[in-house]
Amino acid sequence: MQRSENCLAKLDRMKKTLRHEEADRVPISDFYWGSFLKRWRSELGLAPDTDIYRYYDLDWRSFNPNVDPHIKPFEILKENDEEVVVRTGFEAVLQKKRDYPMPAYLKFDTDTIEKMEAFEFDDPWDERRYFNAGDDQLNGVGDGYVPNLAAFVDRVRESHPDFPAFGGVCEGHEMLWRILGSEHTLLWMGLYPDHIARFVDRINEFSLGILKAQIKAAGGMLDGMVVWGDVAYKNGMLFSPDFWRKHFKHGVKALIDECHKHGLPVIYHGCGDASKIFKDLIEIGVDSYNPLEAKAGLDVVDLRRRFGHCMGFCGNMDVVLWANGTKEEIKAAVLTKLNAAKGGGFIFQSDHSVPDSISGENYDYVVKLVREYGKYPLQLGEYDIAIPAAA
Repeated sequence: MQRSENCLAKLDRMKKTLRHEEADRVPISDFYWGSFLKRWRSELGLAPDTDIYRYYDLDWRSFNPNVDPHIKPFEILKENDEEVVVRTGFEAVLQKKRDYPMPAYLKFDTDTIEKMEAFEFDDPWDERRYFNAGDDQLNGVGDGYVPNLAAFVDRVRESHPDFPAFGGVCEGHEMLWRILGSEHTLLWMGLYPDHIARFVDRINEFSLGILKAQIKAAGGMLDGMVVWGDVAYKNGMLFSPDFWRKHFKHGVKALIDECHKHGLPVIYHGCGDASKIFKDLIEIGVDSYNPLEAKAGLDVVDLRRRFGHCMGFCGNMDVVLWANGTKEEIKAAVLTKLNAAKGGGFIFQSDHSVPDSISGENYDYVVKLVREYGKYPLQLGEYDIAIPAAA
């Protein structure tokens, strides 16, 4: 499928940025809550089906195939106007209240070591994951409830002429906690580290299969990959960095190596403050880190000083400020953060996703600021900061 000249320009912009080169301007995109999109359309007087990526002509989009360990329809346990409760292919029970932004995890069927050891994974190469519409947890029960989602390949193909498209895969811990729940995951790391290690090895094999299969299924339509991997919270790592290095690092490296073999850059998405393993992520080849939560004390300008251009950064724009700040405060923050884009290596996004606490007017103002001041060579005026090369 032929790509538009505009799409090719976006792709060039993303590639140069991820190679730490200055393109024509700083790339911008984001992840959005459905409730924000509803507010944004209403406040800007837009049609109910307006696509924010097309409206602002954003620079990249991401798409996930069905990564559920078990390929199966949602088992609906309860459904009414207020909520839906489903069991998913992770063998987890989720409650999605329709007015709440994210689901609650009510139960994990894999609740003993014996069940974990007996847990089997469906074939990662099963074509239903990529070519069939259907139900899956990662895409279907989150900010919204979306049963029978269109096939992965169809979603990528629809976007392909106009946007660089990144696929998606979960690393070991992201899969582990979705199967066991966070409490069992963290407890069993301490009580049964060898059992967890063996299970993580099987997860790593499964996720690598998902990665290889989606690259093949997409047939050249992917331009990069997002590795989803929350291993931290606002105060630091969820568990010992040494445990991560011993049991998870090699699995992430295998995913990155496979992507790079196909010429696909990797954006690693990890919430919280995982800076204790940033040097490890640099070592294994992560191209850019997202979302760099401001609420976890991360500052992309400081990170650029510390790590130079060893790794790219994607995000770090404080959504609390976007929601509550004055126009002057927002402008100061946006232009200050753009200093991290000097020499390339910075994609402008929020520090996680855009919630409905942000007005349509404020978000529109942010995008226009980046388009005006994010052109190379950067002219940041009073907000220009010297960033010496990292030692």
